[in-house]
Order: sequence, then C-alpha cells, then structure tokens
Amino acid sequence: MEFLSWTDEGGIADITIKRPPANALSSGLLKELSVVLDEIETKKEIKVLLLHGEGRFFSAGADIKEFTTIKSAKDFSELARLGQNLFERMEKFQKPIIAAIHGAALGGGLELAMACHFRLVTETAKLGLPELQLGLVPGFAGSQRLPKYVGTARAAEMLFTSEPITGLEAVQYGLANHAYPEGELMEHAFTFAKKIAKKSSGSLKAAIELLNYSKSDAFYEGVKREAELFGEVFMSADGQEGIKAFIEKREPEFKGE
Repeated sequence: MEFLSWTDEGGIADITIKRPPANALSSGLLKELSVVLDEIETKKEIKVLLLHGEGRFFSAGADIKEFTTIKSAKDFSELARLGQNLFERMEKFQKPIIAAIHGAALGGGLELAMACHFRLVTETAKLGLPELQLGLVPGFAGSQRLPKYVGTARAAEMLFTSEPITGLEAVQYGLANHAYPEGELMEHAFTFAKKIAKKSSGSLKAAIELLNYSKSDAFYEGVKREAELFGEVFMSADGQEGIKAFIEKREPEFKGE
C-alpha cells in the first residue's frame, strides 16, 4: 500500500491515511481503500474499523492537481462515480466504520468522513465543503449527505460560503458524534471502538442494513445528478479558472461562464 496502512488488534482494524502533507484523496488512494475493505470484509475477527489521518489532517480534500489531468466532463463524472460508489459501499459496509478527525476534513475529506457510520472530532477541527470556492460542486455525494446531517439551510450556508465549521459546531449541528480536546482524540476513539467491538457481528450487520433504509430514492437520484453536474461544472470556464487559481494560490475571477 502506498497511501494507506492498517493493523488489527482486539477486533479493531486501525486504518491510517498516509499521503502527506494534506492526505488528499487521489483516485489511487480511493482504490487502495477499496482493497483494504476487501481484505477486512472477510476477517470475521474484525468487528469495527477506525479510520484516521497521519500528520496534520484527516484529509484536506480531493487531489486538485489530479483534476488537471482530466480532459473531459465524462471522465470527471467517472471520477465522481468512483468516489460515490466507494462511499456508498462504506455506508453499507457490514462492519461499523468510525472516522477520527483532527486538523481538517474538507471537500472530499469530509465526504469520506460522512460515509462513515460515526464521526469523532477534535474540538478545533475544521469541517467543510469548499468546492464552490473553486467554481466546482461536491462530487462524492457530499451535496446529498450533508443536508441529511445538518439540515438544508445549514448545508446551503456551508456550501455557498465555503466556510468550514469547527469540531464543536459539528457536534452541535449533528454532523459529528463527539468532540474531544487536541491530543485526546485517538484515546477516546479506541475506547468508542472497543464498546462496539463487544457487540454481535450479526446484530451490527443487521443494524447497518436497517439504518440504510432511511435513504430515499431521491437521495440516489441526487447522487447520480451530482456526478453529472460535477463533470459539467468542471469543464466550464469558471471551473477551469477556479482550479487554475487554486494551483496558482490566488483568488479566482469568475465570469459566470
């Protein structure tokens, strides 16, 4: 594995994202995560997964530089579907997945966290979907999952302003389960995971299946449309300007094209 590592102890699979400096979600990292899920799925002794990032961040977003190698709206939509399919698999995975978030979970990083069954955060962590700042929209089902957790009005504010919320606010708004002081996150995360690991594998699997019935047909229609618009907006003049401005570390100049 180039971007991930994982260990198994006491029924807990401890998965670490290792792609410094930002743990950006490249297509390669997403594919590795799929392989890790394949490996863990067959191991009956593993009851729960704990996902976290190495270094300064959980994940500060998608790999914007990789975006510059994509030449068509169709290919960009396919990248969206890669992430969407993986995150849907995570949400339906038969073993609970905990995201332990420090530093930042932004863009694709927050979309990854929202696909987990639990989000544990540091009090000062930053969580947000800043894609509109680049002239883009979320592509890994973030536009559909965020309103489910924080409500439509709060989701609109987070999307349209591109401003992140803190870990404490994430708990207040319903996006995260618990917030802890810096330096205490992983200790509490493992304690949380151990509580779940004591449960029956069959009942955990059944509960996850039942919880997923709360997703409506409109959710899946929205996810499909998100992938299409992800590609269309990416190929627009404003989308290209936003990516160029990000790489050049300057403010974008959007012209409504």
